[in-house]
Amino acid sequence: MSDMFPIIILAGGLATRLRPLTESIPKAMILIHQVPFVSLQLEMLKKQNIKQMIFCLGYKGEMIEKYLKKQNDQDLKIEFFYDGTPLLGTAGSIRKIYHKLSSHFFVMYGDSYLLCNFLSVQNAFIKSQKKGLMTIYRNSNQWDTSNIAYEKGKILSYEKGKKSSNLRYIDYGLSVFSKEAFKDLPLDKPLDLGTLYKNLIRSNHLAAYETKKRFYEIGSFSGIKEFSKSME
Repeated sequence: MSDMFPIIILAGGLATRLRPLTESIPKAMILIHQVPFVSLQLEMLKKQNIKQMIFCLGYKGEMIEKYLKKQNDQDLKIEFFYDGTPLLGTAGSIRKIYHKLSSHFFVMYGDSYLLCNFLSVQNAFIKSQKKGLMTIYRNSNQWDTSNIAYEKGKILSYEKGKKSSNLRYIDYGLSVFSKEAFKDLPLDKPLDLGTLYKNLIRSNHLAAYETKKRFYEIGSFSGIKEFSKSME
């Protein structure tokens, strides 16, 4: 079996949409059937044969680090890094730890639970010979607002926060990058992954992998309810 790339888990957000639930805990520590979500997420990643994980932490991140260190899972190598103030955003937090990055790595969000085949995604990235790959799902605004225009195997645009009839796909929540993709980003400046995606689309360096399996997330109260139901 191929060695799996390490994964960066972005878990630094303020989770304001989930107040008052997240006034005292970070999103990753929300209980799903009495188990912190981050524990379920790590079990999912272990099933994908991922052994190395880097958590980029911000809001109440110490609670996540303390919990995972207490679990003391010997099968995993887990590292923790903090944005500091101000929070650096999804791309900025990765750029800050550039010196720790492997030559290639997965990126996913700290509130995502994904059922796609990570090895297939990794192989598609290697085959593409591009700096980045985004997994996408034909969502048609079903689970969240679609934000991707995709045709004939190519991502044409990424428009987060906009509504348009040609945006039928959604960013599934799992990406693969080469370290090089982050090299020229400004250091210690807040920056969203959306900006990097758009830069890679313009330079024809963003590959796509379409998955047929739906995603789950706990970034909203409706998402928590749906995910909890799926785990019954």
